[in-house]
Amino acid sequence: MASDNLERQSNTLLEWSQSTVARLNVPGVCYSLAVSMKTTRRTPLRIVSLAPSATSILCAIGARRALVGVTRWCAAVAPVGKLPKLGDCWHVGSVGEILRLNPTLVIGSVPYKRETVASLLEQPFPFLAMNPRTLADIAADIRLLGAIMQKAAAAERVLQKMRHALSEIEKKARRSKQRVRVYCEAWPNPRISSPPWVAELVNICGGEMVVPAGEKITEAQVAAARPEVIVLAWAATGTKSDPRQAYEVRSWRDMPAIRNRQVHVVRDELLNTPGLPLVQGARELWNVLHSRNQSDHKVRRTNKAETQRNPER
Repeated sequence: MASDNLERQSNTLLEWSQSTVARLNVPGVCYSLAVSMKTTRRTPLRIVSLAPSATSILCAIGARRALVGVTRWCAAVAPVGKLPKLGDCWHVGSVGEILRLNPTLVIGSVPYKRETVASLLEQPFPFLAMNPRTLADIAADIRLLGAIMQKAAAAERVLQKMRHALSEIEKKARRSKQRVRVYCEAWPNPRISSPPWVAELVNICGGEMVVPAGEKITEAQVAAARPEVIVLAWAATGTKSDPRQAYEVRSWRDMPAIRNRQVHVVRDELLNTPGLPLVQGARELWNVLHSRNQSDHKVRRTNKAETQRNPER
């Protein structure tokens, strides 16, 4: 059952266009429309966020007061306090719970389930469906929410902060002479590689993603790519990704990442939330990719110190 669900999810992700606003009674279809929503003092927006990424962005740009409901996953990435906790765009639960909050806007993001989106499109509220694939898409979504909330300047400050943080990581990564071959995994069964924005973060951190990003991947593909490092960030699992599953794959036993025990877990919300959490995710990636160099350096430094203390050795 889980395998069937993830297969439908992966197929669905490939069919959605970039960020859209939908208010059409067409089940399972989301059409791209222009966004022209503004807040006024007389009619403030009441937003239900079904996406941790949207929640983290709204809080970062100073629009938390507009939130009247969030997904149960949002507390991991944003200060949502005692706001009502709902489902998400994969398992929305009761649409009635959303309606009771009287929202003027509902925001969702990947991953989407067709049946969930179809039920949302039948409701009387506007539905903003975000589907970023790249870091540029994420920046566009931050600007989009900034425009909707009349906080464009705050959105630009958030983007500047993200760009600066990623630039600093990239500078550090340039000191390394060789790029690390990396496989990042978003789900184990069926195997789904991490989204394209994660591949970009890997590149910023001095690595290269050795399989196509955001796609179903076979064990044979991974084995042929021979990654030096494997990063597990399974969706909606926090830190519960299981490295033992990677070490037990027969066809992977000769891969450098397996031989050298380089399978690492990164909290999924740090890589799978297309928003501000990606900065911390990039820092975690950098630590993972360069941990071997740091260990080698520590050994060399220790040996040098011992030689200075005992020159006769």
